[in-house]
Amino acid sequence: MDKRMVELFAGVGGFRLGFDRLKSGWDTVWFSQWEPGAKKQWAHDCYVSHFGDCKDLKGEYHTGEDISTVDKNSIPDHTLLVGGFPCQDYSIMNRGREGMVGKKGVLWWQIYAILEAKKPAFCMFENVGPLLSMPVNQKGRDFATLLWCLNNLGYSAEWRLINAAEYGGCQKRRRVFIFVWRNDTNYGGSVKPVAFTDAFGLLTQDCLMQKAFPGDLSGMIYTGELPADVNDLQDSFSFDFRSSGVMVDGLFHTVDVDSFGDIPCGTLGSVLETGVAEEFFIDEPLKIDKLRYFKSAKTVERKAKYGPNETYLFSEGNIPFPDRLDAPSRTMITSEGTFSRESHIVLDPENSRYRFITPIEAERLQGFDDDWTHYAVGGVEVPKRMRYFFMGNSLVVPMITRMGKVLDEIISHEA
Repeated sequence: MDKRMVELFAGVGGFRLGFDRLKSGWDTVWFSQWEPGAKKQWAHDCYVSHFGDCKDLKGEYHTGEDISTVDKNSIPDHTLLVGGFPCQDYSIMNRGREGMVGKKGVLWWQIYAILEAKKPAFCMFENVGPLLSMPVNQKGRDFATLLWCLNNLGYSAEWRLINAAEYGGCQKRRRVFIFVWRNDTNYGGSVKPVAFTDAFGLLTQDCLMQKAFPGDLSGMIYTGELPADVNDLQDSFSFDFRSSGVMVDGLFHTVDVDSFGDIPCGTLGSVLETGVAEEFFIDEPLKIDKLRYFKSAKTVERKAKYGPNETYLFSEGNIPFPDRLDAPSRTMITSEGTFSRESHIVLDPENSRYRFITPIEAERLQGFDDDWTHYAVGGVEVPKRMRYFFMGNSLVVPMITRMGKVLDEIISHEA
């Protein structure tokens, strides 16, 4: 089976870089990256600066356009479809989450259309943890809809919620990874009978996730079945999907997983640069006090969105100030490097001054090469705010390589 890959919602190429590092022959034949409403497509141009652009089957370039406008049949044939489909409508940082009806959540249907048109043998997707439990008023409906779509097109899937720091990463970044296979592959034929006779064995030994991310799945396994009609999902379905699971032919098994804790993690201190430029330092006492307040535990009264006289109490916990250097970092977000509660602030070991982390340090936390986001096509320098934005939206690259190693083994048994 040829190792041909298509990368959707590609960002600056985290999936592709993870597979390239395997040096096992993966060829990315097409990609798509488009940021809605942006005048300058910085991520697309940064991607192209590393890998070059790709033509579709019509010999045209459409990689930097809205995926909803792309002719799905023009996408080159491929074995593996990958993508971290936009997660803002599921993210815990978005308090107005709408799930699959949100403006970016609906992009799942573009993936569905590509699967329908191109029928790749395997897929890998990434999203935030709340995908498993959205929407808040009908727990698990959105993830069940995703599984229903895959089952409807003749695919099966497994998922696992991974904390990168538990598998060697320098960042406590929790993301759901979903591995998908077409039922008529050799792999699908080997998995299907086990799914109905030994759910525990399937989850703990036979599937990709346990091999890539070994963990303890000794808890109770919960089993459910997707309805035949997708409308039943929208109207009444609810299920408490756990952090690990597998779905075959509409039947799913799900169980909580804990890492074995025997893989050394990285630390924030291990990624710090030396000789950091002055622009990253914060010396003004008022600004330092402001950041300290932002990160402190507090309860404040806020005005409600509806009702001119309605108020409520809003509470938030403490964030260490400065961030610990002897532990993995907190999860990075897109506003890194700004005067906000979520930005990482370190006490520089060289001079004991407070500062933001640098773009290179942000790249290291995500497992990219130094200065990966520094330049776009033609050597144009990428704005610093966009470099942080890229990393806040990205994935931890070594986690992709871990899964890729197992997928290489799986594909070696395909025709």
